[in-house]
Amino acid sequence: MAFLDARSLIGCRHRLHLDAEHPGIIAEVREDPGVQQRREAATAHRTRVRDELVAAAPADWVVIDPQLRAGEKAAATMAAIEAGAPRIWGGLLPQEPDTGRRGGAEFLLRDDDRGGYIPIIVVNHKVTDPRRPDPADFHPLTSDLFRWQPRRDKHVKLRPQPRDQQRLAHLYRMLQRHGMASPALVGGAIGLAFDRILVHDLTNVLADYDQRYADRIAVVRGELPTQPSKVPECRQCPWWVRGADGNPSCEGQLALMRDVSLVAPGSRAEVLRVHGVQTVDELAAWEGDEPDDWQHGPFSETVVTARAWIAGAPLVRRFDTVSVRRADVEVDVDLESYQEDGAYLWGTLLDGVYRPFVTWDPLPTEDEGRSFGEFWTWLMQVRADAHAAGKTFAAYCYSRTAEDKWLYESARRFAGKPGVPTHEQVRAFVDSPEWVDMFQAVTDQFICPNGKGLKKIAPVAGFGWRDPEAGGEASMGWYRRAVGYDADPDLSQRTRLFEYNEDDVRATQVLREWMTQRAVDEVPSLTDFGRGATGGPGGGSGA
Repeated sequence: MAFLDARSLIGCRHRLHLDAEHPGIIAEVREDPGVQQRREAATAHRTRVRDELVAAAPADWVVIDPQLRAGEKAAATMAAIEAGAPRIWGGLLPQEPDTGRRGGAEFLLRDDDRGGYIPIIVVNHKVTDPRRPDPADFHPLTSDLFRWQPRRDKHVKLRPQPRDQQRLAHLYRMLQRHGMASPALVGGAIGLAFDRILVHDLTNVLADYDQRYADRIAVVRGELPTQPSKVPECRQCPWWVRGADGNPSCEGQLALMRDVSLVAPGSRAEVLRVHGVQTVDELAAWEGDEPDDWQHGPFSETVVTARAWIAGAPLVRRFDTVSVRRADVEVDVDLESYQEDGAYLWGTLLDGVYRPFVTWDPLPTEDEGRSFGEFWTWLMQVRADAHAAGKTFAAYCYSRTAEDKWLYESARRFAGKPGVPTHEQVRAFVDSPEWVDMFQAVTDQFICPNGKGLKKIAPVAGFGWRDPEAGGEASMGWYRRAVGYDADPDLSQRTRLFEYNEDDVRATQVLREWMTQRAVDEVPSLTDFGRGATGGPGGGSGA
């Protein structure tokens, strides 16, 4: 008998099919350390929310014992609902053998005005962002954490989270089955900030949910066929490199099929298939105007991407020349953070010398402010010395989103500590031409058939990482062992993190120098893959 919870409503349909078809294989797969750590962080967040909410009004709460078996937990939840408990924590609703639905809510809130219950979920991600005082056509509904009073909130803006809405719709349908869903047609989400309840109107969500659920449960029951297609989820999916029943992995199947999603992943492949393009070769041979419904950047570059993939070219130049902002004094910067707890390491490279600014106190810690202040002070001193000597200065990172985020966050969290800049000082620096994002330089000047991550691009320039497991997800596990979250600190993991961080900053330096000196000679241009070219530069089959 097949059951489906709300987590399976978002993501790859083919993975859902494989998971249902081969549960024994999945049970043997070791969970990705990054996924495990996010799961543990989410559990800790929910525990904190539960403890604070229940402590504020213990008489209002029924807390379902998490140690109960599933059937007992569902029975206890239904008993609390039938007794009219004002607030229920950790409720599990009865499984539905006919529909296949199963699921529970962190928080069920009795609707005193209309009857029934409102599902509220607790999630370990942001559900809103602060809104600066500016005009807006829409203000989301939010409520106080301890007293249900939904009202328009001018202080925040929504962070769209379809998975949250789908889960709330799923829970609403399960409550509705028992006549226990509030007629208000709303649900709530408490996010990472734990400062308010974001209220979701489910009126326009339920129809999409019903259609999505019908499709997904049919996949699980083997009633609908699926096929692999490359999507962002593939990066962490065990089926990408693992086959079953003698069949190749998803990666292997797509390569054999020369599937178009290899060069146009996600929704781009879906659009192309509507127009009869199934393979990379068919995309490479495209003639005529672009599809009317194409909304994914220049279509001509997508065609070139396919031609470059066939030719085995990892990069294609958009222009005759390649340029990167250079300076007399150049510093490379890369940070390491852990979840949303903080940035524990700011690594720098100047004149070939690697300098890390680090705290090994487990995050979150006030000592992070000390290491950040020392990093900022050092960086600004190097900049000032360059200016005083009449020299130009630039600092480089790869994909500035994380660096910018933690520069601003650290300035806010540790304001007033020695060396810590103000928000305005951070803004003045990151908005200046002296803060250079190498990812943007690559994006602007190259088409990248195999992806634009530093681990994909730097090897084209001749750089390699010392650690074969180097990557953001792996580093999460290294960090836990380095600071002793689960056992005594493992000092070898600190060395591993330093080397990983150092390699990242050296990679940006090598990439920058390669772009300046050799890229024009080593990378083919758009004209090499122009109309009629379906193989390598100059034409040919290439297949």
